[in-house]
Amino acid sequence: MIDLRSDTVTRPGAEMRAAMAAAEVGDDVYGEDPTVRALEERTAAILGKEAGLFVPSGTMANQIAIRTHTEPGDEIIADARAHILLYERAAPTALAGVMPRLVHSERGIFGGDSVRALVHGPLPGMPAGLFPPTRLLCLENTHNAGGGSVWPLDRFAETAREARRHGLRVHCDGARLWNAAAAAGVPERAYAEHCDSVAVCFSKGLGAPVGSLLAGDRAFVDRARRFRGMFGGGMRQAGVVAAAALWALDHNRERLVTDHLHARKLAAALAALPAVEIDPERVETNILYFRLRNRAAAKFAEACEARGVRVLPIGIDTVRLVTHLDVSAADVDRAIAVFDEVLARG
Repeated sequence: MIDLRSDTVTRPGAEMRAAMAAAEVGDDVYGEDPTVRALEERTAAILGKEAGLFVPSGTMANQIAIRTHTEPGDEIIADARAHILLYERAAPTALAGVMPRLVHSERGIFGGDSVRALVHGPLPGMPAGLFPPTRLLCLENTHNAGGGSVWPLDRFAETAREARRHGLRVHCDGARLWNAAAAAGVPERAYAEHCDSVAVCFSKGLGAPVGSLLAGDRAFVDRARRFRGMFGGGMRQAGVVAAAALWALDHNRERLVTDHLHARKLAAALAALPAVEIDPERVETNILYFRLRNRAAAKFAEACEARGVRVLPIGIDTVRLVTHLDVSAADVDRAIAVFDEVLARG
């Protein structure tokens, strides 16, 4: 089965499993797991941050960051289609007690003017303290719902600067920051330096079975550790899974550009099919969305799966594909043939 639903479906190979089996472990809640500590230090260094905190999931990393930067009753600014708002089960409100203000953008990318327009300022004749304090700007890179879109580095920096000018902290949901950096041709720290905190995921493009990391300065991470425990994210002998993430950092970052090439090949082939609506120029990394003309996405997905290809219907007529390290060039060719066959049958 060729699985194009997500890059979360990858399975650890023999070498990664060997690294996991050989991992030195301890109780991480007591700070005694050497492999977790090594992962936290290495990832923080890659991102140019003082410290890191290993957590079970990307959602937890983002939500710990929001809670660490804010207090209940505060306000945060985020894109209307940000992962923290669409796919994290209303956690900013439920766990941190914050209210989101929404930026309506093109593919999740906006500028400092959008931030400036949403920050509350003093207004003549209005009571002081009428509005909740705006504390945090959340950016996402790559942007999942934007089709794996990559922030231009200068725009990312300008938007973060404007937030800081108004006293806001900046958090980056960088679950796929590895992909963004690979596509932009810059180190991950080039984006991270503009943020107070960054969350990165090991279980997507890098292919580890589980885990994310939240990085920032040491005071931020010390406070975040409290909320990791509060949210149930304290792990014990977590070096077993941290070892997989360390192996992935060393072996799977440089190959991400291959996934991007595969996604672009899929997009070009789909664009040639009359039943498909897609702009291949918008495919920047390993995620692509396309719309089916007068066809149901769910039925298309069923027909593809029956022929050995899994895709993800995300709307009545919209489908998502994601390439990853378990998808080979031959798999891409086979998937294209299946799409052609299914759509030719009507």
